[in-house]
Order: sequence, then structure tokens, then C-alpha cells
Amino acid sequence: MSAHVAAAQPPGELDLFLFGEGTHRRLWDLLGAHLCESGGATFAVWAPNAQQVSVVGDWAGWNDSSAEATLLATQGNSGIWWGFEPRARPGDRYKFLVTGQNGQTTERADPLARAAEVPPATASVLFESSYEWNSPPSEDWRSSRSNRNSGRLSVYEVHLGSWRRHSDGRAHTARELAEPLADWASSLGFTHIELMPVASHPFGGSWGYQVSGYYAPDARLGSPDDLRYLIDVCHDRGLGVILDWVPAHFPKDRFALAQFDGTALYEHADPRRGEHPDWGTLVFNHGRNEVRNFLVANALYWLEEFRVDGLRVDAVASMLYLDYSREPGEWIPNELGGREDLEAVAFVRELNEVTAQEQPGALVIAEESTSWSGVTRPAEWGGLGFSRKWNLGWMHDTLSYFAQEPIHRAFHHHELTFPMVYARDERWLLPLSHDEVVHGKGSLLNKMPGNHEEQLAHLRSLLAWQWCHPGRQLLFMGGEFAQEREWSHEGEIDWFLLQREGHDGVRRLVADLNSVQAQNPALWAGDDDLDHHIGWLDADDHEHSIFSFWRSVPSWYREQTDQRPQGPSGHHGSVAVVANLTPVPRHGYRLGVSDLAPWSVLLDTDAQIYGGTATHVGENADGLLVVDKDTPWQNQAGSLLLTLPPLSVIILAPSELP
Repeated sequence: MSAHVAAAQPPGELDLFLFGEGTHRRLWDLLGAHLCESGGATFAVWAPNAQQVSVVGDWAGWNDSSAEATLLATQGNSGIWWGFEPRARPGDRYKFLVTGQNGQTTERADPLARAAEVPPATASVLFESSYEWNSPPSEDWRSSRSNRNSGRLSVYEVHLGSWRRHSDGRAHTARELAEPLADWASSLGFTHIELMPVASHPFGGSWGYQVSGYYAPDARLGSPDDLRYLIDVCHDRGLGVILDWVPAHFPKDRFALAQFDGTALYEHADPRRGEHPDWGTLVFNHGRNEVRNFLVANALYWLEEFRVDGLRVDAVASMLYLDYSREPGEWIPNELGGREDLEAVAFVRELNEVTAQEQPGALVIAEESTSWSGVTRPAEWGGLGFSRKWNLGWMHDTLSYFAQEPIHRAFHHHELTFPMVYARDERWLLPLSHDEVVHGKGSLLNKMPGNHEEQLAHLRSLLAWQWCHPGRQLLFMGGEFAQEREWSHEGEIDWFLLQREGHDGVRRLVADLNSVQAQNPALWAGDDDLDHHIGWLDADDHEHSIFSFWRSVPSWYREQTDQRPQGPSGHHGSVAVVANLTPVPRHGYRLGVSDLAPWSVLLDTDAQIYGGTATHVGENADGLLVVDKDTPWQNQAGSLLLTLPPLSVIILAPSELP
């Protein structure tokens, strides 16, 4: 928790030295505004090329005359300006007046403000947290985070402003959303919630990806402590919280970071490096110590002061490549003549190394869209050091396959098998994110072919395929009940669809997928150790669009958890997954199995409870599938004779060990 400073004292030499070196781990204690126990507040800002810096605010009626503005003093050669205003009080709005070398003065929001006004207003707000965390006790919260992040990872992606709204269309605060959101995600069995960017941003239509205040939560969500409350409630429900974080670029708004002291301070001066051609934003100068410190400390700030469980780092590819979205002649090669941004690579490695040191157990997940090697390899081994990487190749190929009419899927069979080829290359997260349901792309449901019932069946198969495939899962809000319209940030998702049986069936399926996965570690524990824990049974049945594979629990997991194999609802041995992705039931389908005990159906997406046809898979009167021990199949010791339901994925497991 942030605290009032005891007295108005300028920064010490060590603080200034660490900042100059780019290694001040608690930069939010050095810069920004801090209320003093005895009254008033100190202000500190980095503006090395300014002629003069002062601060104005509510205490002086926003009078910027020399008699009313609080002049700040330079602190050695650090570029930091510091001062004390005795009249400042909690809740006061303020801005810096920064005079550049050309004599022009501009009003600036505090880059390290803890709070800000509700847009379109742009002032910073004096704020110190008084939040008292509920659960767990302060001495245990880091170990609790490590425990949450060390196991299964099933992520529910949320845009807070459009998850639910008041009846009159107003957005809820984070505090108002806390219980319903945490209860909903928990009821569905998700392990984590990922919040789209919650830092202060002027334009709601950017969804938070054009940040103006990196240390101030978006005031549309209420106070910073309202956000803390939401995170606390999620933790109380056993949910981790991941924040979307944007260290690649920032908007050009003149009240924020752009040309902050009259020069290119946070950004590169040369537009060939300093401007992003697609987004109309400015690119951070990751090679500058103070800028790198601003960003690394910001990551630590959210992990420490808000106790979040991880960060999802946006647009990593745009940082790694100097020619990202640029034509020849529009970019500058690095010192070795290559296209890699060596400064950004060093920044990313530092970010992950420092986070691991300062916030052990925290997740740092890369949204990286290229084939850069070693994104999740430790930095000391030549990698970038991320915890996980979004598998955008899997997303693209899988959605492409499921969008095909079933009659054409035989010609796209490789789109489901190819991601298995590189499944061992990184520690993957499989995203069905907000990016896939906006800008005319349609909802997940409307990407599926056929009539409405067939679309629901395809979507159920898609979700089951995602949950069974190697890699952790992420699903954007609305996908859990087959949202029909594509997402809009200006309204809420269509909750009324839950009143329709087919849509509620998808909700039941998502909850059961999470439950089956949680009880059967074969479906996730080997994700990062696949060599002996997954194998195709049949990857080549193009003609019938059938796929089958097995997964097993790594021995290290059994030893670590002291888990013994259980029955079908919680099996710690192996599972088999079979997908029939045409609308034709397949009778007499033989599936090879290595375990000769009877098998059970753990989940069938065609079950009536989900809205399916309830085609009988082949269980006997006891609900078991009996192994044909005399007919080895698919290089397995025995086989099962099944009926594969149409447009379905089924998960099977031995009901007991021999």
C-alpha cells in the first residue's frame, strides 16, 4: 500500500543515481506526487530539457501566475524537478507547467500520477491508497500468487467497461463489478481473469491500448482502491488476475508523454523509430535508461501495489522488429545491420529478469505474433524470458478450419494437425481473444458454418478442441455462452442469450471443460513437457475429418502432488480425445487404447445437456466402454468400438487401472 511521506524532503543521491542508471525498482516512490503526514504534498517530475517546471492545481484555483504556481527546483544533473506545496490536499487536481527550451509552456499530466480525472478531463489527482487487503494476509500474498500461477491456467478475458452495464447504459465501477464478475468466472471454473488495459487512457475506443497515465487506473472504473477491491475479491474466490500492459507505444496527446519537456523524451526523435505507422502512436525509446526504468518500475508497481498475478504484454512483435509494419527506407537497421531492435530486446529481457527477482511467481505473458525463437526460453539461455506466449498461429489455423463447411474440411485437415508440430517450441497460451470478435470479423458463433443449431455444435467442438490441445486456454467474454453479435465496447455482452437452451448449453460446456480439465491433469500438466505425454492415434483421416490423440500425466507431476490414479471423474493417468468434425455420425469407429481396463466418457460435446443430439457413444448398461483386448489398434494394446456423434469432441479415460 502506498503511504504518506513523513516529511517534505527532496530525493536523495542514491535515488537519483539509481534512476540515472535505470535501476530504481520503486520509481513511484521517487517521482510523482506524495502527500505528507504534516500536510501538503511533494511533487517530482523528470524533464531534463525544460527551462522551468512548476505545478498548479485546485489549491490555487488553477492560477498559473508566478505568485500562485509552485516552482520546482532541479535536482543536480538528474533531470528531475522537485518541490513542495503546503496547500495541496487529498483529492486535489493538478498539472505540471513545463517550459521548453523554446520558451513555450504546456500543461502536462503527471507521468507517475496515482490517479487521474475521468476523461475527457486530463488533470492528475492527488491520491494515496488507504485500502486494507482482505485476503490473504499481507505476509502470505506472494506465496498465494505463486500457488495460483503454478498449476492449471484457464483465462477469462474481460473488458470491464462492457462486461455489464447499468440499465441506463452507464458503465459500472470496478467495485460494483467485483462480486458478480468474480462469482461468474469462478462458477465457470476459470483460474484467472485477464483485464484488458485498466491504466488511464483518454479515448475509450482504444480499449485502453493507448495509455496516457501508466501509474493511474482508469477513472471510469472508480478510484484506484475500487480496482484493488475487485482484485481482492477475485483472490478471495481463488481467481488470479492478469492485467493487459502496453509498454510498446503511447498516444500523441499533448497533455501526456509526447514531447514532454519540449523534446522527444520518452519517444525516439527520428520518426523512423519514434512513430508507429499503423496506430498513429509514438514508440518508447527502450534504449534510454530513464525510459526503461519508467516501464520496468511500472510493471513492478502493478504487481506490488495492486497485487495482480501477472501481466500480458501487448504488441511484443512491434518492439522486437525495427521494420515492423514499415516499408524499405522507412526504418533504420541496428548497429549490426539487422532488423531486430536490440534495445527493445534488452528491455524485454530486463523486464522478465527483474520481475522474476522482485515479484517471484508472477506471470509475464507475451502477445507476440511472429516466429521469434525462444520467447519463453529463460533470458540467461538466450531467450526473452516470458512465462507464456500467445499462440496466434494456432488461433488463426484453428478458426480457419472451423469456418469451413464440413464438406471442405478434408482439404484443410492440416490446419488442425500443424500446430501440434510446433507445440513443443514454446510455453503456449491458446487465445480466442477480443481481437477475433471485432472489426467485422463477427462473433465466434457467427464464424461457424451452417444453421444456428449446427453453429452451436461447431462452437462446442471448437471450445473442446481448445481445452484438449496442448497449451493453456484464454476465452474472451461472451464466448462462454455463444455471443451472437460481435463485441462492442459501447454496450454490454448479450446476457439475455442465457435464457436460450442452446446458449446456456455452451455455458454448461465451458464449466464442464474446466472441471474435467481440473480433475484430469493429463489435459494440462504435460503441456510444457510433451515428448512422452502426447501422441496422435490418428492424424491422417482427412476423408472423414476425424482426429484422435492421447495425453498422459508426467511422472514429475505425480511425484510432486503425490497423486494416485482415480476413477473417470478424476483420472491421473491417460485420456483419449476424439473429434468428429462433420455432421455425419461414425458408427463402428475403432480407437486404439493402451489401457485394457474399461473406459468411460468424461465429456461429450454432443450430450443433450449441452444442446447436442445425444448420440449414444457405445457404453454398456454400466456406462462403460469395454476394451477389445484381442484387437490391437493404432499401435495400442487394445481398442474400443465407438459411435462418434456428429460435430463432436469426446474425452475418454480408463475407469479404473488393471
